[in-house]
Amino acid sequence: LGEYLWSSWSCVRGCGSLFILFFCFCFLRIRQPPSSTLFPYTTLFRSVDLDVVAPGADHREIGALHGIDAIIATTGKLEFEFIRKRRAVHFIKKLVNDVAMSGAKPLYLSVGFIIEEGLSLEILHKIALSMEFAAKQAGVQIVTGDTKVVNKGSCDKLFINTSGIGTVPSGVNISAANIRPGDKIIISGTVADHGMAVMTTREDLSFKSQVQSDTAALNGLVDEMLSISKGIRAMRDPTRGGVATTLNEFARQSKVGIQLYTDSVPVKPEVKGACEVLGIDPLYVANEGKLIVVVPGGIADEMLRVMKSHKLGKDSQIIGEAVGENPGIVVQSTGLGANRIVDMPIGEQLPRIC
Repeated sequence: LGEYLWSSWSCVRGCGSLFILFFCFCFLRIRQPPSSTLFPYTTLFRSVDLDVVAPGADHREIGALHGIDAIIATTGKLEFEFIRKRRAVHFIKKLVNDVAMSGAKPLYLSVGFIIEEGLSLEILHKIALSMEFAAKQAGVQIVTGDTKVVNKGSCDKLFINTSGIGTVPSGVNISAANIRPGDKIIISGTVADHGMAVMTTREDLSFKSQVQSDTAALNGLVDEMLSISKGIRAMRDPTRGGVATTLNEFARQSKVGIQLYTDSVPVKPEVKGACEVLGIDPLYVANEGKLIVVVPGGIADEMLRVMKSHKLGKDSQIIGEAVGENPGIVVQSTGLGANRIVDMPIGEQLPRIC
């Protein structure tokens, strides 16, 4: 009897020790400082952004995507300093554009947060609200997400990563490999606005006229463009590396030459002035609310008319054409009648933010 009681007590004591160890592990695993706990943020996200998380969304509708022609997905990350000053709307719009540039209709997004402990809940609150606003404007839904809290110093306050999914309409085949000599190149507006806005924000530079970012969701403009013709050859938003990099990628993928017209690329006076002061070529500066589209020459004028009728394309302009000469090379006509090569950038003029 004594041995039985002793063995029973040892078993209970062992189980108790395991329970204590398990409790300590869980406690240490999830414990965070009061200002950045995971639970309050989860509650905040659910209470503030119910419309973003698609309440009542029909899961069968999501499952029905298997019956469409294609699905496009993309991911990204945004640096905290720009999130804080621009309230994160840039990030949702950038993702929508990434999906739309393939001709897809953006539908659903996921958002993941990597949060440094100690980040103010007030800042997180503003970011969540701004993302809700941007998603509603773009006509997309944030249907899932995740949060992770990391130790102090493990990230720059907040990283956001996201993925998007959309449907490609039947008959749409947008690829740089489709470009042919004679095709026209159209840009939807002025260039370098976003990159110079980032530079002036980051370096606290001030000019007589404030440089504003051109961040915008372009899916509405793309829808109108596709409504008049599904024969678009190629389309891309000239983000990192700017117009020059995008056109070089087009030329190399299609193995055609690209001829830019003299002074054809529109630049706002305040942006041009800022670029001159900083010694930066506007062709290499990032954009987040503009697109470059390549279309057959026969529909270029009609496409330009439709783009100009949209608020995000009112400054659209034909800036060049694809040619048979100089395959894989982009050249621009100068005022002296000669051509200069517009090459890929060496390094980055601005540190990447996303």
